[in-house]
Amino acid sequence: MSVEGDRRNTGDPDGEGACPQPDTREGKAGPFRKSERFVVPVKPSNAGGGKGPQFQEGRLEHREPEIGVNLETPEDKVRKLQEALQAKAKGSPSYRFYLLYDKVYRADVLERAYQRSRENGGKPGVDGQTFDDIKDYGVEQWLGELAEELRKRTYRPQAVRRAWIPKPDGTQRPLGIPTVKDRVVQTAVLLILEPIFEADMQPEQYAYRSERGAWDALERTLSLLKAGHGEVLDADLSSYFDSIPHAELMKSVSRRISDRHVLHLLKMWLEAPVEETEARGRKQWSSRAGRGTPQGAPLSSLLANIYMRRFVLGWKVLGHAGRLAAGIVNYADDFVICCRGTAEEALHTTRSMMTQLGLTLNDRKTRICRVPGETFRFLGYTIGTLWSPVTGESYTGLRPSPQAVQKLCRSLNEQMSRRRLFLSPEEMVKSLHLRLIGWVNYFQRGQVNKAYRAVDRHVRYRLRKWLCLKHQVPGSGTARYSDQYLAEALGLLTLDEIKRRLLIAKA
Repeated sequence: MSVEGDRRNTGDPDGEGACPQPDTREGKAGPFRKSERFVVPVKPSNAGGGKGPQFQEGRLEHREPEIGVNLETPEDKVRKLQEALQAKAKGSPSYRFYLLYDKVYRADVLERAYQRSRENGGKPGVDGQTFDDIKDYGVEQWLGELAEELRKRTYRPQAVRRAWIPKPDGTQRPLGIPTVKDRVVQTAVLLILEPIFEADMQPEQYAYRSERGAWDALERTLSLLKAGHGEVLDADLSSYFDSIPHAELMKSVSRRISDRHVLHLLKMWLEAPVEETEARGRKQWSSRAGRGTPQGAPLSSLLANIYMRRFVLGWKVLGHAGRLAAGIVNYADDFVICCRGTAEEALHTTRSMMTQLGLTLNDRKTRICRVPGETFRFLGYTIGTLWSPVTGESYTGLRPSPQAVQKLCRSLNEQMSRRRLFLSPEEMVKSLHLRLIGWVNYFQRGQVNKAYRAVDRHVRYRLRKWLCLKHQVPGSGTARYSDQYLAEALGLLTLDEIKRRLLIAKA
């Protein structure tokens, strides 16, 4: 079907209804009925790496700016497109977007998608192609060919490579690694869909959103506890990302999107086979059998949020929030429900709703906690009744959970293993600081002193062992590599020092 024919298609892709014609095209950019051509960005005159702009040309000849020259960057254009889409979605809650596919292969959208994918990094997919390979081939040419594939609708996703990530409880979490090409196209679709569905996300949802985050979810949880919602349903879903039913998910997406070509892209990605390497090195392929989104793919987070919205919205629309005096706080597949003495009924209602959604509560990890008196774990923090180390009085607060501290220490053990003896001590300390800065940047709320001291002790202990192995020094190394030596000679910082520096930098 031609592009012109696509624009006449304004109905439901399943033929079940019709959506209204808009007065104008969504996010219109460029001449009507024409997509932007792929434009090569012009490099600045000092693209070789000078410290500042060079003005020699300007001194030689004064030139008036050309009429009609567009100085907007691809990022500016994409942002304007996203703002237009989000404004339309907010202004018309029942509107279904029928013309989006031509925006996926716009030059500025693909270029921004490539930049974001490259920044995120990641390992290659089943084809082995890396971003360095694309750079050697020519990014402009590669993106142009990809745009042509999408325009002609000959693009087909490849299999998703599966990797396994160990979890703290000893189990493993499956991670899906699409090819670089699939990641770029998915990111392009994400740039288009994210602002539309952001307008529909519920205030109880905090994950993968530009103006919300884990700290906001934690603060909301604390405010509910302090307001008297002391019975907490600490819920856990069994393999949420791998259990989302495709048919129901596509219904949730098509509630807002009627562009059949975009829906077809989503369906192809959901149905893409999974490639896994056995212990003997043999490759085997499997299908998802109508369930699951590959955790690790660019679109996975948005799709997970879209489907979880059904539960969060249903909780309120069906009257459970008011009837049970129960508020939800959701972050990805984690959520807690804070109740006023109704946690048992909330558990029964939640299990029933999840069954209807094709999801399953993990009974082994789902529990009811009563605050004050008990604590529960949410987003890496222990929340509930704590005691002040100064006054000894109890209060409702949070602290880094023991599991979060143990996970960090395990990663530090790996970082200071025998395999990294080739590093100099200064290089090792620098790499440790990078890891610790990331951890402290998140775990800096609440009662942190005990956790910080435990991590500091572990870092010094493991660093001494590493130094002894590197320099073949017998014993524990306590005398030769004292705390003073680690701090003054190698520059090792404590977590309190890192936190102070982060606060100064943010100020």
